[in-house]
Amino acid sequence: MEKYGQYRDKGSGIAPFFPVSSEGNSLLFPWHLFLFCLRVPLVAFAWFVWLAIIQWTPPGNILRKANLWCILGIPGVWWIDIQVDGVRRGSLSQFPRGRLPSPGTIIASSYTSPLDILYLSAIFDPIFTVSSPGSRLVRPVTIEGALASTFALNPPFPFNNQNPAQRLSDLIKQNPTRTLVVFPESTTSNARGILKSSHSLLSASASTSIFPVSLRYTPTDIVTPIPGWLEVARFIWRLNSRPTHCIRVRIGAPVSLTSPPAPNFESSPARSAITRPTSPPSSSTANTARKRNSYDSNFFDTLQSSPSPAQKVSGDSTTDADGEGLSEQEKRLLDAVADALARLGRVKRVGLGAAEKEEFVRAWWARRGARR
Repeated sequence: MEKYGQYRDKGSGIAPFFPVSSEGNSLLFPWHLFLFCLRVPLVAFAWFVWLAIIQWTPPGNILRKANLWCILGIPGVWWIDIQVDGVRRGSLSQFPRGRLPSPGTIIASSYTSPLDILYLSAIFDPIFTVSSPGSRLVRPVTIEGALASTFALNPPFPFNNQNPAQRLSDLIKQNPTRTLVVFPESTTSNARGILKSSHSLLSASASTSIFPVSLRYTPTDIVTPIPGWLEVARFIWRLNSRPTHCIRVRIGAPVSLTSPPAPNFESSPARSAITRPTSPPSSSTANTARKRNSYDSNFFDTLQSSPSPAQKVSGDSTTDADGEGLSEQEKRLLDAVADALARLGRVKRVGLGAAEKEEFVRAWWARRGARR
């Protein structure tokens, strides 16, 4: 694993692209094999019913939700631990409706497993989108296309050219009765960190509510950070051979570019990260900055405040390596969503993204081919 040290986060040492090894007792293999042989035909039949009949029914139909819950329930996904940020257990009905995603809003979800798509479909029946690193446009995809994207760096050919890329604001106008799901990380990880965010959330209108949603699973080995057909087979085995699976769902407070925090959200760091005003630098701060290069200062004191080579700071905007400018308000929005996903999932943000994963996958398969 030391050969992949460059694909670990420099600050925390987290490796978000490594596959999670399966832990189990070899003596229970006959029991796992029995469950697998029993469940796979039932799941295949339920999926065939979806493809042949149910997917053509109107969105929000009870048949769609029932079929999706069957696909989830047959492999043993029975236990759902759900919490809403700032809401006590059993008191959700006493809070305003705006505490949960609704039509016309956006779900910014963590991205680790095909179960993300199945669970969100069963609950919200949303429109899924695929994001690209450094782009504000998204491509709407079907449930099948979203599932295929979890096993590929890019959507496979049958799923990537059916709909044109567009802005989230236009997609909401075209589908005012649907909820949109965006995966800001653009690619799957192993649930041990939050990857760098794409710019797709910035194409939403300023008043659109964005709900960070974190999904974590027990056992933890049903994530799919490595693409390929072999990972499809491993995921099907791990999903259907375990007696039960638990999903831990955490829904954060909604954020947007312009809306102030709600009365009960003052303590939420996600909201305060956007709406906290920035005060002008004081005279003492300016004097300190002028003395930064004096003999009593250290060169390493300036490393944190200096921009990285991939960024140029000009005025109140930040220009990425791809040339796209981000205002401070837009940057705070992306940071607020990423921080909320990390806090809800009890993980850390990492400095790796889709580009680093593509390099990692090439190195991973090259070494695998060398071993053969």
